[in-house]
Amino acid sequence: MYKALYRKWRPMTFDDVISQEYTTEALKNQIISGKTAHAYLFTGSRGTGKTTCARILAKAVNCRNMKNGNPCLECDICRDADSGALTDIVEIDAASNNGVDNIRDLRDAAVYTPERGAYKIYIIDEVHMLSAGAFNALLKIMEEPPPYVKFILATTEIHKVPATIVSRCQRYDFRRIKAEDIAKRISYIAQQEELDLTDDGAAMIAKLADGGMRDAVSLLDQCSVCAETINAEAVSNAAGIAGRDYLYDILDAISDADTPKTLSLTAALYDMSKDLTRLCEELITQLRNVMLIKASPETAEKLIVCMPDELERLRAIAEKSDLATVMDRLSALQECREHMQRAMNKRVEFEMSLIKLCGNVKNTSESIDNSEIYDKIKQLENKINSVPRGIPNAAQTPQQPEVLTARGDAETDPTPNVKIDEKKINEEELTDCEKWGEILEEYQKLNPAAAGSLDGSFAKTKGNVLVIFSQNRFFINLLKSNRDTAVSLSRAIFNVMGQKYALRARCTTTVEEQKNLAEQLIKKAMENKIETAVDNQ
Repeated sequence: MYKALYRKWRPMTFDDVISQEYTTEALKNQIISGKTAHAYLFTGSRGTGKTTCARILAKAVNCRNMKNGNPCLECDICRDADSGALTDIVEIDAASNNGVDNIRDLRDAAVYTPERGAYKIYIIDEVHMLSAGAFNALLKIMEEPPPYVKFILATTEIHKVPATIVSRCQRYDFRRIKAEDIAKRISYIAQQEELDLTDDGAAMIAKLADGGMRDAVSLLDQCSVCAETINAEAVSNAAGIAGRDYLYDILDAISDADTPKTLSLTAALYDMSKDLTRLCEELITQLRNVMLIKASPETAEKLIVCMPDELERLRAIAEKSDLATVMDRLSALQECREHMQRAMNKRVEFEMSLIKLCGNVKNTSESIDNSEIYDKIKQLENKINSVPRGIPNAAQTPQQPEVLTARGDAETDPTPNVKIDEKKINEEELTDCEKWGEILEEYQKLNPAAAGSLDGSFAKTKGNVLVIFSQNRFFINLLKSNRDTAVSLSRAIFNVMGQKYALRARCTTTVEEQKNLAEQLIKKAMENKIETAVDNQ
C-alpha cells in the first residue's frame, strides 16, 4: 500500500530534524544526563516538527540502547513505538478529545505504572483546543505527576494555553524552517524516490511551503504524479498558482495604470482555472519584494526570496513607482485578500481591487460637503468647554454634601444636591464599594434609560459619602441636572446597601480627552461617509 511521502520521510531521530538545532540539542543533552523534565510544551507554526520531536523524545527516554540522546530504532521499544503498538506512549488529539471527561480518564490511567518502558508518556497534540474544564482537570496531575509519567504538549496557538499550564512546562519554540533547508531536504527526498526535481522546482516548493516541511513534502508528492519533470512551471500548475510571467505582467500593468491589460490577464488566468486567492497572495509576496527593493536596495537581495532571473524584473517594476505607492498597493491587496474570504464572488472582489490599483477610481472626497460635520464638531467643542468644572474657591467655606433621601417617590423627595468634584480625590481614604455591581443591577430596574451611561464606572465610600468614578461626563451632567436620575440612583443604593449616602461624582477623563474622543468618533463617521461615496461611483 502506498504511503504518503510526508509520513514515509518523517524524521526518526533528533539528527534528522532540520532547522531546530537549539531544541534538538537541548533535548538530547537532557536525555544523556538523565535530567528530563516531567512536562514539555512545544509551540510553533504547522509543519515545523513539534509532533515529530515529541514522538522522538518519547522513544528516546524509553529506548533500551539510547545513542547520544537519540533512540536506537532497533530495540523492541523503538519498533513498537514507530508502529503505534507501544502502550506506554499515548498520543491524544485534543481537537477531538477536548472534554473534561477525556482528561479525567487520562488522569485515572496515569496512576498505573508503565508496562515495558521506564516512563509512560502522554503526547497531547493541539492542546489549545482543550476546554476550560479540561485544562483545570489536567492542571493538578501536571503539577505533581507520578515519577514515571511525562507530558509533552504541542500547539500552534500558544496564546490560547492558560498561563498556569505554561508555567508548569519546559517551553520550546519551533522556528519556521528556512527555505534553503527545505529545498535541500526535498531535493534529497526526490533523489531517493527517483524523482526528477529541478533546482527552480525545489526553490518554488520551498517558497510555497512558507516554513513548513510537511507542506513542502506534500506538494512534492502531489507534483510527482502531475509531471515527469518537476520544475517551477509544474509546481505552479500543481499548486494552482499563476505562472511567473503572468504574475509580473500583472504588476507591470498595474504600474502602467493599464486597466484593460490587467483585467485581460485576470480573465485568462480565470479561464485556466487558476486560484485567484493564491494569485492575490502571490501578488502580495512580490509587492513585498518590490517594497524591500525600494526601502533597502543594498540588502534586498538577501531579504527577498525569488529566482535569480526574477530579481532584475522586480527591480524594473520598482523603478516605476515610489515607496509610498507600493505600500498603498500592498495594503489594498491585503484588504482584498481578507474580503475574498467572505465574498460571494471572488473574481469580482479581485477585479475591483485591480481597478482601484490602476487608479481608475476618482477620489471623490473633495466633492463631499463637510461643512455640516465641522459645524457639529464645533458644537461639541462648545458644549464640552461649557461644562462647569466645579472646583471650589479657596475663599469659600466648604459645605458638607447633603444626604439624599433614599426612599419615597419623586414628589416627596427633596431636590438632590449632587457634588461634582473635579479635583483629585484622595482615594487612599476611600474604600471600594463591593456591591456596586448589585447597585447597577438595581438601578437598571429603576431607571433603565440612564443606567447604560454608567457602564465601566466604579464607586468608593467613606462614612456616609459614596463617590462615583465614571469616564462618561454625560452621566455626571445628567446626575447634576436631572432630579429624577439622582433620586432613582439614591433609591437603588439604599435598596442594596440599606442606608442613605451623600452622592459625589468625578469624571475620570479630562475635558481634552472627551474632546479628542468626540473628534475621533466624528472623523470615523466622516471616513465611512467618504468610503460609501467612493463605492457608489
